[in-house]
Amino acid sequence: MNAKMEKVENNVVKLEITVEAEKFNEAVQKAYKKNSKKFNVPGFRKGKAPLSIIKKYYGEGVFYEDAINFCCDDTYPIALKENDINPVDYPEIDIVEIGEGKDLVYTAKVTVTPEVELGEYEGVEVKKVEYPVTEEDIDNELKATQEKNARIETKEENEAVEKGNIAVIDFKGSVDGVAFEGGEATDYSLEIGSGAFIDNFEDQLIGLKKGETKDVEVTFPEEYGKEELNGKKAVFNVTIKEIKIKELPEIDDEFVKEVSEFDTLEELKNDIKTKKEESNNEKAKAEYEDHVVDAVCDNAKVDIPEVMIKNETDQMIKELEMKLKYQGLDLDSYYKFTNSSEEKVRDYMKETAEKRVKTRLVIEKIAAVTEIKPTEEELLEKATEAAKQYGTKDVEKMAKVLLDAQRPMLEQDLTNGKVIDLLVEKSKAID
Repeated sequence: MNAKMEKVENNVVKLEITVEAEKFNEAVQKAYKKNSKKFNVPGFRKGKAPLSIIKKYYGEGVFYEDAINFCCDDTYPIALKENDINPVDYPEIDIVEIGEGKDLVYTAKVTVTPEVELGEYEGVEVKKVEYPVTEEDIDNELKATQEKNARIETKEENEAVEKGNIAVIDFKGSVDGVAFEGGEATDYSLEIGSGAFIDNFEDQLIGLKKGETKDVEVTFPEEYGKEELNGKKAVFNVTIKEIKIKELPEIDDEFVKEVSEFDTLEELKNDIKTKKEESNNEKAKAEYEDHVVDAVCDNAKVDIPEVMIKNETDQMIKELEMKLKYQGLDLDSYYKFTNSSEEKVRDYMKETAEKRVKTRLVIEKIAAVTEIKPTEEELLEKATEAAKQYGTKDVEKMAKVLLDAQRPMLEQDLTNGKVIDLLVEKSKAID
């Protein structure tokens, strides 16, 4: 086998690969063995006709398609390796020369991983990210705990709906007198003033008593998300089934003893503050890392092939599909509920997909330039961490299995982490 490479255009190369006549003939013989039973030749039982007879009867090129595939499968990967080519798509194969007793000559045109021109990546200046814990944060946490422990009581028959009450309602909506999908419910609990319903729906229920019915008039937002309802006026026929009042407990030491392991309100506040600070610090650290990586990528230049962006978008669609699956939904339902389509979602995802590809390419380039790579000890440690998630008794054995089966992925994860650690360490935080 012989392979010549030429650059056709940016990120596209063409290989001209020559397969010796002897090797091509072997591929034809292999194709004959695979397909001989498919041919009916007069004077021979099915599948028993010699190769020469089948070629004479059906034509010389009867087995060429499979023979070419066999040759490409054998020689194309070798040609890639010899020329240090990293393809990002399937090749476009064209036959240059073929024939009995001749060498097979074919070309493989393929898009390859683009070259990355790094800019400044050590010492980038990035704004420091801080999330200080405020008294308001602590109060909000306490109020959330208070809400969870609220006591719900039913109001008297003659009492009316007030802001903060929970109204149990039946409702049926219509636009221009025609009921619409999703506009009807029974025994729905709605907290008045929560803003859960559109427009001033909730305000119009204030003053109604149990058993009373009212037509509530509202207007859907222009960007509601359902084309048939966007900006439309609607009427909801609403019946008050029950009115409930939420009684919130007093936030004091006694309350703290009931809902936590602490004895005083001050102790609980300090615990909330500590946990909030830990959470906020993790959030700030992650955001700072993202900003550093973004700055490094902004300084780099790379011409990303469209096929890489498409492949990344494909992956993002799959990720979305998996998330929806856990919620009991599928993509078609998602497109319907969001008044969207696959084309719209792909268009929306494109910018993020391009950013993800560029980030990956830049990090890989920095890893190559700085010769960063994980040690065997680090790989084993990472595999051991993953093995523990399986709940197996023999963690050590599982770690070795994972290390063998998922080594490239583990290496990539660790390398990326090491590169990001380097970039953050060398960066300059600006107030």
